[in-house]
Amino acid sequence: MRFIICLGVVSLFADITYEGARSISGPFLKGLGATAAQVGFIAGFGEFIGYGLRLVSGTIADRTRSYWTITILGYIVNLFAVPLMAFAGNWPTAALLVAAERAAKGMRAPARDVLLSEAAQRVGRGWGFGLHAAMDQTGAVLGPLFVAWSVARANGYAPALLRLAIPAGCAIAALLVARLFDITGTSAAPANLTDQPLPRVFWIYVAAAGLLAAGYADFPIVAFHFEASGLMKPAVIPLMYTVAMAANGITAPLFGKLFDRFGLAVLSVGILFAMAALPLNFFGGMDAALFGVFCWGTGMGAMDAVLRSGVADLVSMNKRGRAFGLFNFVYGAMWLAGSSAMGFLYERSILALVILGLAAQLASAAIFFALRNRLRAP
Repeated sequence: MRFIICLGVVSLFADITYEGARSISGPFLKGLGATAAQVGFIAGFGEFIGYGLRLVSGTIADRTRSYWTITILGYIVNLFAVPLMAFAGNWPTAALLVAAERAAKGMRAPARDVLLSEAAQRVGRGWGFGLHAAMDQTGAVLGPLFVAWSVARANGYAPALLRLAIPAGCAIAALLVARLFDITGTSAAPANLTDQPLPRVFWIYVAAAGLLAAGYADFPIVAFHFEASGLMKPAVIPLMYTVAMAANGITAPLFGKLFDRFGLAVLSVGILFAMAALPLNFFGGMDAALFGVFCWGTGMGAMDAVLRSGVADLVSMNKRGRAFGLFNFVYGAMWLAGSSAMGFLYERSILALVILGLAAQLASAAIFFALRNRLRAP
């Protein structure tokens, strides 16, 4: 538990940094001249790059056992790309920094998740990942609040991004402290099974997760809609993201505990909340949008607690870095496809955007529910 909490503190400060930036990335890019389609592509492409690199870094982590080296380097680049966005003079430069931040996050994620999965195995994977996600989302709540205060104070997005260098530095310091508490012993684990094939059920699981990613409206698109429709003032938008992250942090441990007890079926329940978010956010007024972002965050909480736990249950330790990498590559590719399609559809038919998201998420929920007896948390 001490080690899980240490990693949770790192994630707390890290999320203050990049989730704070994410809460305003849509309107920030809009202010630099980007269109809705470009914002959707940038958001999706950043996720794709990040998730794609997980495929490579996960395999390297399994073969080299350099989990900590990869994790530390990834965090350094991941975090300090955010305050550099304050100096971007145009949207292509800002887009490159968004991609760099996502890429570095993707590079360190499989290695970090292997470390976390070994520690979580001792307390229940759903609970371990859920607790880590709750601390992670505490930072995701504080980040947008900090950014909302900064935007209101400076009447602009760039100064808020620059101030995020403070939590970025705290995250790196906390990571070095967490290194001292590593009790997983992963650096000494044998690597002789890394080339064995992954089980068939793993690929079905990955396909379902990909559909879920394709149907999830990325928050920059939602935030773009909030500002473009005149529904909210700029300073209010990061507060809405705070609501979503608070819902994520509260529900992730709950879904984790439910996963440990009831298995994969609980994820289908979380997806129903995510489906409700689409019409609420894009068709409703202020009250509907508030409930919509709560549902959006609840769906994310279910995903954070369950998806990685399921991968860890399906795959042995020796192949887990590669499995996390493959899982996240497909997830990111589908996130790119879905975000790009939604950004394109937003300028043509919001109804079509919502229908696309609902159809993909419904198919995902059905597959996960069908797998409920193939995967049970121990």
